[in-house]
Amino acid sequence: MCRHLAYLGPEEPLGRLLLQPPHSLYQQSWAPRRQRHGTVNADGFGVGWYAEGDPVPARYRRAGPIWADQSLTDLARVVRSGAVLAAVRDATLSGADAEAAAAPFAAGPWLFSHNGAVRGWPDSLAPLVQGLPAVDVLSLEARNDSALVWALVLARLRGGDQEGQALADTVLEVAAAAPASRLNLLLTNGEAIAATAWGDTLWYLSRPGGGTVVASEPYDDDPHWQEVPDRTLLAASRTDVLLTPLKEPDDILTPAPPASAKEPRT
Repeated sequence: MCRHLAYLGPEEPLGRLLLQPPHSLYQQSWAPRRQRHGTVNADGFGVGWYAEGDPVPARYRRAGPIWADQSLTDLARVVRSGAVLAAVRDATLSGADAEAAAAPFAAGPWLFSHNGAVRGWPDSLAPLVQGLPAVDVLSLEARNDSALVWALVLARLRGGDQEGQALADTVLEVAAAAPASRLNLLLTNGEAIAATAWGDTLWYLSRPGGGTVVASEPYDDDPHWQEVPDRTLLAASRTDVLLTPLKEPDDILTPAPPASAKEPRT
Protein backbone atom coordinates (compact mmCIF):
# COMPACT_ATOMS: atom_id res chain seq x y z
CA MET A 1 0.00 0.00 0.00
CA CYS A 2 1.74 3.15 -1.22
CA ARG A 3 5.36 4.22 -1.56
CA HIS A 4 6.80 7.37 -0.06
CA LEU A 5 10.04 9.33 0.24
CA ALA A 6 11.47 12.21 2.25
CA TYR A 7 14.66 14.17 1.61
CA LEU A 8 16.75 16.70 3.52
CA GLY A 9 19.91 18.12 2.03
CA PRO A 10 21.33 20.53 -0.50
CA GLU A 11 18.74 22.21 -2.69
CA GLU A 12 18.04 20.36 -5.94
CA PRO A 13 15.25 19.98 -8.52
CA LEU A 14 12.34 17.79 -7.49
CA GLY A 15 12.79 15.74 -10.65
CA ARG A 16 16.25 14.60 -9.60
CA LEU A 17 14.68 12.96 -6.55
CA LEU A 18 11.32 11.79 -7.85
CA LEU A 19 11.60 11.17 -11.61
CA GLN A 20 15.18 10.63 -12.76
CA PRO A 21 16.54 7.76 -10.60
CA PRO A 22 16.29 4.34 -12.30
CA HIS A 23 13.86 3.05 -9.65
CA SER A 24 12.32 6.42 -8.80
CA LEU A 25 9.10 7.03 -6.94
CA TYR A 26 7.60 7.68 -10.38
CA GLN A 27 8.48 4.14 -11.49
CA GLN A 28 7.42 2.67 -8.15
CA SER A 29 3.88 3.78 -8.95
CA TRP A 30 3.58 0.85 -11.37
CA ALA A 31 6.68 -1.30 -10.73
CA PRO A 32 7.71 -1.27 -7.06
CA ARG A 33 10.49 -3.72 -6.30
CA ARG A 34 9.95 -4.29 -2.58
CA GLN A 35 6.28 -3.53 -1.90
CA ARG A 36 4.76 -6.27 0.25
CA HIS A 37 1.09 -5.39 -0.22
CA GLY A 38 -0.41 -4.33 -3.55
CA THR A 39 1.37 -3.94 -6.88
CA VAL A 40 0.17 -0.68 -8.47
CA ASN A 41 0.06 2.73 -6.78
CA ALA A 42 -2.34 4.55 -9.08
CA ASP A 43 -4.85 6.09 -6.66
CA GLY A 44 -3.26 9.50 -6.45
CA PHE A 45 0.09 11.08 -5.64
CA GLY A 46 1.50 14.17 -4.04
CA VAL A 47 4.68 16.08 -3.36
CA GLY A 48 5.34 18.70 -0.70
CA TRP A 49 8.39 20.93 -0.49
CA TYR A 50 9.82 23.85 1.45
CA ALA A 51 11.03 27.13 -0.05
CA GLU A 52 13.94 28.94 1.57
CA GLY A 53 12.75 31.32 4.26
CA ASP A 54 9.20 29.93 4.42
CA PRO A 55 8.45 27.34 7.15
CA VAL A 56 5.07 26.40 5.61
CA PRO A 57 5.44 23.86 2.79
CA ALA A 58 3.79 23.93 -0.61
CA ARG A 59 1.98 20.90 -2.01
CA TYR A 60 1.02 19.53 -5.41
CA ARG A 61 -1.44 16.61 -5.31
CA ARG A 62 -3.61 14.80 -7.82
CA ALA A 63 -6.22 12.04 -7.61
CA GLY A 64 -4.94 10.04 -10.61
CA PRO A 65 -1.74 8.11 -11.24
CA ILE A 66 1.50 10.05 -11.30
CA TRP A 67 2.31 8.86 -14.84
CA ALA A 68 -0.87 10.49 -16.18
CA ASP A 69 -0.06 13.98 -14.94
CA GLN A 70 1.17 16.14 -17.80
CA SER A 71 2.28 19.06 -15.61
CA LEU A 72 4.51 17.26 -13.13
CA THR A 73 7.54 16.98 -15.41
CA ASP A 74 7.77 20.74 -15.92
CA LEU A 75 7.07 21.44 -12.26
CA ALA A 76 9.73 18.98 -11.10
CA ARG A 77 12.26 20.41 -13.55
CA VAL A 78 12.14 23.98 -12.24
CA VAL A 79 11.16 23.69 -8.56
CA ARG A 80 14.16 23.25 -6.27
CA SER A 81 14.12 22.42 -2.57
CA GLY A 82 16.30 21.11 0.21
CA ALA A 83 13.38 19.46 2.03
CA VAL A 84 10.81 17.25 0.26
CA LEU A 85 8.16 14.64 1.08
CA ALA A 86 6.35 12.78 -1.71
CA ALA A 87 4.12 9.72 -2.07
CA VAL A 88 2.25 7.57 -4.58
CA ARG A 89 -0.96 5.96 -3.32
CA ASP A 90 -2.67 2.59 -3.43
CA ALA A 91 -5.98 3.19 -1.66
CA THR A 92 -6.97 0.94 1.24
CA LEU A 93 -10.61 1.42 0.23
CA SER A 94 -11.90 3.29 -2.78
CA GLY A 95 -13.61 6.57 -1.96
CA ALA A 96 -14.70 9.93 -3.30
CA ASP A 97 -12.14 12.16 -1.59
CA ALA A 98 -10.04 12.57 -4.75
CA GLU A 99 -6.76 14.40 -4.22
CA ALA A 100 -7.67 15.22 -0.61
CA ALA A 101 -6.91 11.58 0.20
CA ALA A 102 -3.44 11.71 -1.34
CA ALA A 103 -0.37 12.30 0.80
CA PRO A 104 1.29 14.39 1.89
CA PHE A 105 -1.15 15.70 4.46
CA ALA A 106 -0.12 19.03 5.92
CA ALA A 107 -0.63 21.37 8.84
CA GLY A 108 1.58 24.26 9.88
CA PRO A 109 5.22 23.30 9.24
CA TRP A 110 4.54 19.56 8.90
CA LEU A 111 4.13 17.14 6.01
CA PHE A 112 2.91 13.58 6.67
CA SER A 113 2.42 10.31 4.80
CA HIS A 114 1.16 6.85 5.76
CA ASN A 115 2.23 3.71 3.92
CA GLY A 116 0.03 0.85 5.10
CA ALA A 117 -3.51 0.14 6.22
CA VAL A 118 -5.46 0.12 9.46
CA ARG A 119 -7.03 -3.27 10.05
CA GLY A 120 -10.78 -3.14 10.65
CA TRP A 121 -11.07 0.48 9.53
CA PRO A 122 -13.13 2.45 10.44
CA ASP A 123 -14.69 0.59 13.36
CA SER A 124 -11.38 -0.40 14.95
CA LEU A 125 -10.34 3.23 15.53
CA ALA A 126 -13.71 4.49 16.76
CA PRO A 127 -12.54 4.50 20.41
CA LEU A 128 -9.53 6.67 19.50
CA VAL A 129 -11.71 9.28 17.80
CA GLN A 130 -13.32 10.03 21.15
CA GLY A 131 -10.01 11.35 22.43
CA LEU A 132 -9.63 13.88 19.63
CA PRO A 133 -10.96 17.45 19.76
CA ALA A 134 -14.22 17.66 17.81
CA VAL A 135 -12.76 20.30 15.50
CA ASP A 136 -9.98 17.89 14.45
CA VAL A 137 -12.50 15.19 13.57
CA LEU A 138 -14.82 17.53 11.70
CA SER A 139 -11.95 19.03 9.73
CA LEU A 140 -10.44 15.74 8.52
CA GLU A 141 -9.12 16.34 5.02
CA ALA A 142 -10.32 12.93 3.79
CA ARG A 143 -12.42 10.03 5.02
CA ASN A 144 -9.74 7.38 5.08
CA ASP A 145 -7.52 5.64 7.60
CA SER A 146 -4.44 7.71 6.77
CA ALA A 147 -6.23 11.00 7.44
CA LEU A 148 -7.36 9.81 10.86
CA VAL A 149 -3.88 8.53 11.73
CA TRP A 150 -2.59 11.97 10.74
CA ALA A 151 -5.16 13.60 13.05
CA LEU A 152 -3.86 11.45 15.92
CA VAL A 153 -0.27 12.42 15.17
CA LEU A 154 -1.16 16.08 14.76
CA ALA A 155 -2.95 16.19 18.11
CA ARG A 156 0.25 15.03 19.77
CA LEU A 157 2.39 17.52 17.87
CA ARG A 158 0.10 20.37 18.84
CA GLY A 159 0.27 19.12 22.41
CA GLY A 160 4.03 19.64 22.40
CA ASP A 161 5.41 16.21 21.49
CA GLN A 162 8.53 16.01 19.38
CA GLU A 163 8.05 14.50 15.92
CA GLY A 164 9.53 11.08 16.72
CA GLN A 165 7.60 10.73 19.97
CA ALA A 166 4.35 11.70 18.24
CA LEU A 167 4.84 9.00 15.61
CA ALA A 168 5.92 6.31 18.06
CA ASP A 169 3.03 6.87 20.46
CA THR A 170 0.50 6.98 17.62
CA VAL A 171 1.78 3.75 16.10
CA LEU A 172 1.56 1.94 19.44
CA GLU A 173 -1.93 3.32 20.13
CA VAL A 174 -3.27 2.36 16.70
CA ALA A 175 -1.56 -1.05 16.78
CA ALA A 176 -3.19 -1.78 20.14
CA ALA A 177 -6.63 -0.78 18.85
CA ALA A 178 -6.23 -2.46 15.45
CA PRO A 179 -3.73 -5.33 15.64
CA ALA A 180 -2.04 -6.40 12.39
CA SER A 181 -2.25 -2.87 11.00
CA ARG A 182 0.60 -1.68 8.79
CA LEU A 183 1.86 1.65 10.05
CA ASN A 184 4.83 2.99 8.15
CA LEU A 185 4.54 6.70 8.93
CA LEU A 186 6.69 9.50 7.50
CA LEU A 187 6.85 13.05 8.87
CA THR A 188 8.99 16.13 8.31
CA ASN A 189 9.03 19.74 9.45
CA GLY A 190 11.59 20.75 6.84
CA GLU A 191 14.47 20.44 9.31
CA ALA A 192 14.21 16.80 10.43
CA ILE A 193 12.58 13.55 9.34
CA ALA A 194 10.80 11.03 11.56
CA ALA A 195 9.55 7.68 10.27
CA THR A 196 8.37 4.29 11.47
CA ALA A 197 8.86 0.84 10.01
CA TRP A 198 5.83 -1.21 11.07
CA GLY A 199 4.67 -3.83 8.63
CA ASP A 200 6.33 -2.72 5.38
CA THR A 201 9.74 -1.80 4.04
CA LEU A 202 11.72 1.32 4.93
CA TRP A 203 15.23 2.30 3.83
CA TYR A 204 17.54 5.27 4.24
CA LEU A 205 20.53 6.67 2.37
CA SER A 206 23.16 9.04 3.73
CA ARG A 207 24.35 10.55 0.47
CA PRO A 208 28.10 11.07 0.00
CA GLY A 209 27.46 14.52 -1.44
CA GLY A 210 25.37 15.51 1.57
CA GLY A 211 21.77 14.93 2.55
CA THR A 212 19.57 12.10 3.81
CA VAL A 213 16.87 10.18 1.94
CA VAL A 214 14.27 8.05 3.74
CA ALA A 215 12.11 5.93 1.44
CA SER A 216 9.89 2.89 1.23
CA GLU A 217 12.50 1.36 -1.04
CA PRO A 218 15.78 2.40 -2.70
CA TYR A 219 15.40 4.50 -5.83
CA ASP A 220 18.68 3.20 -7.26
CA ASP A 221 21.26 0.46 -6.66
CA ASP A 222 23.64 2.52 -4.54
CA PRO A 223 25.18 0.02 -2.06
CA HIS A 224 25.00 2.59 0.74
CA TRP A 225 21.23 2.19 1.16
CA GLN A 226 20.43 0.69 4.59
CA GLU A 227 17.24 -1.18 5.45
CA VAL A 228 15.43 -0.19 8.63
CA PRO A 229 14.36 -3.17 10.77
CA ASP A 230 10.66 -3.69 11.31
CA ARG A 231 9.22 -2.19 14.52
CA THR A 232 11.66 0.71 14.46
CA LEU A 233 11.49 4.50 14.81
CA LEU A 234 13.86 6.48 12.58
CA ALA A 235 14.94 10.05 13.31
CA ALA A 236 17.08 11.81 10.70
CA SER A 237 18.69 15.15 10.02
CA ARG A 238 20.68 16.22 6.98
CA THR A 239 23.74 14.45 8.40
CA ASP A 240 22.67 11.81 10.93
CA VAL A 241 20.25 8.91 11.28
CA LEU A 242 19.18 7.36 14.60
CA LEU A 243 17.20 4.13 14.91
CA THR A 244 15.19 3.20 18.01
CA PRO A 245 13.35 -0.14 18.41
CA LEU A 246 9.60 0.09 19.05
CA LYS A 247 7.91 -2.32 21.42
CA GLU A 248 4.81 -4.28 20.58
CA PRO A 249 1.76 -2.88 22.44
CA ASP A 250 1.55 -5.99 24.65
CA ASP A 251 5.19 -5.59 25.66
CA ILE A 252 4.66 -2.09 27.05
CA LEU A 253 2.88 -3.53 30.10
CA THR A 254 5.60 -6.15 30.70
CA PRO A 255 8.72 -4.91 32.55
CA ALA A 256 11.91 -5.81 30.73
CA PRO A 257 15.55 -5.70 31.77
CA PRO A 258 17.35 -2.44 30.92
CA ALA A 259 18.79 -2.47 27.43
CA SER A 260 20.32 -0.05 24.98
CA ALA A 261 17.35 1.18 22.98
CA LYS A 262 19.08 3.35 20.49
CA GLU A 263 21.37 2.40 17.68
CA PRO A 264 23.04 5.22 15.77
CA ARG A 265 23.48 4.78 12.04
CA THR A 266 25.37 6.99 9.67
